[in-house]
Amino acid sequence: QVSVALKEGRVTPTELCQRCLSLIKSTKFLNAYVTIAEESALKQAEASEERYKRGQPLGVLDGIPIAVKDNFNTAGIETTCASNMLRGYISPYNATVVQKLLDQGAVLLGKTNLDEFAMGSGSTDGVFGPVRNPWSYSRQYKEKSVPKSHSEDKESNWVITGGSSGGSAAAVSSFTCFAALGSDTGGSTRNPAAHCGVVGLKPTYGLMSRHGLIPLVNSMDVPGILTRCVDDAAVVLGSLAGHDPKDSTTIQDNFKPFELPDLTDVSKLSIGIPQEYHVPGMSSEILALWSKAADLFQSAGAKVVEVSLPHTRYSIVCYHVLCTAEVASNMARFDGLEYGHRSDTNESTESMYAATRREGFNDVVRGRILSGNYFLLKQNYEKYFIKAQKVRRLIANDFVKVFRSGVDVLLTPTTLSDAAPYVEFIKEDNRTRSAQDDILTQAANMAGLPAISVPTALSERGLPVGLQFIGRSFQEQQLLTVAKWFEKQVQFPMIQLEEVKRHDHDVFQDQKSTSFS
Repeated sequence: QVSVALKEGRVTPTELCQRCLSLIKSTKFLNAYVTIAEESALKQAEASEERYKRGQPLGVLDGIPIAVKDNFNTAGIETTCASNMLRGYISPYNATVVQKLLDQGAVLLGKTNLDEFAMGSGSTDGVFGPVRNPWSYSRQYKEKSVPKSHSEDKESNWVITGGSSGGSAAAVSSFTCFAALGSDTGGSTRNPAAHCGVVGLKPTYGLMSRHGLIPLVNSMDVPGILTRCVDDAAVVLGSLAGHDPKDSTTIQDNFKPFELPDLTDVSKLSIGIPQEYHVPGMSSEILALWSKAADLFQSAGAKVVEVSLPHTRYSIVCYHVLCTAEVASNMARFDGLEYGHRSDTNESTESMYAATRREGFNDVVRGRILSGNYFLLKQNYEKYFIKAQKVRRLIANDFVKVFRSGVDVLLTPTTLSDAAPYVEFIKEDNRTRSAQDDILTQAANMAGLPAISVPTALSERGLPVGLQFIGRSFQEQQLLTVAKWFEKQVQFPMIQLEEVKRHDHDVFQDQKSTSFS
């Protein structure tokens, strides 16, 4: 819609950029952004405006304001991973996905907040402080939550965004940008998307380049896409997917962008409901919503079948072993020599290494490095790492068998409950929380499958709840088509955010989901 408005001249890229920058400033309390690239964004918007005047826009994304998670390298803009280790680091190059967005004329507003080095599920553990969920300040939530006192309402009633791409999810949810990049290693795009009422897409492993995404777990990391509707996710995917000579894990074939059809007949679809995803700790609300969604497909004529993924119960333990092992390996590059923080300690090279890593990393990162190195010790390697790799293969095979049986798409919850209040969330340590919050999402990463979280309904507390669709490998078009049909059926309500309403303009008005497709 906004792309059409730009083409018709109802709004200029510069006006749109200024409006979004103004919104970023007025929603600063959300802590969604760690760096705002105002000067370069306005220059990009002006260049876009010139192209529109000549009648030569670069595509649908030309002039569209976007944000990028702060673990993607951006030339000329600080990339910190929300860590003291990289504070002040400016990359000499752009990540491939960032470069592709800029080549399409997108306007990069800034870098978004996250858990340090993307290790977490709340966006609460970064050096810049926690991200606040925009829905904490929505009319829907305020009407349902009754604080004990006025001071409690102000200080402790706000809820988390989920993580680790919470800044990107909050940025899209609060209308400060139209799309954002996250990263997804075990659910880091889908989890905050569910909590913030936006669409979160994790593509098939190898479909989008990881070059320039600071690695967490190389064998599972994928760039994620956060938008306000499924159509927008398809547009961004079309611009970013495809082979990259700088990333040997990307597909060799050319990727053809696609437009999503309006699905009217779902009778040929087979929707799988994995019984193992009914896990302890799932709220009755989520369970009821999951069941209701299955009934929705069934009543529309789709075949809904219960399926089994028997090795799911081992997946979170398997994920923890593999994740920490790769983290230990990846974090070895941060030694204070080539880039990033360096300690002033100079007794010896070893003491400088140790002091640098102690000062640069938080407890969460150090803990994962220690765990990973333990699993990789010579005496533990076969017992933990190799065994986890074998279990990972069994988990991937479970999905293969289910899809071979005729199932098109799997339907599961994305999270166990709606977003937790910050004061409750921080009572448990990062590892415990991550194990709980990743339980429904990390298996898709271990199998390399595409998955999308679609906002479905508001909980009794007036907070968003999302459901997840998992598709066959490289079948993003089918997955997104089903997700779009579902999105249309559920009609998720738009956030009523007083802070945003004051900045409204005709481009934003009367839109269920401000899309640009």
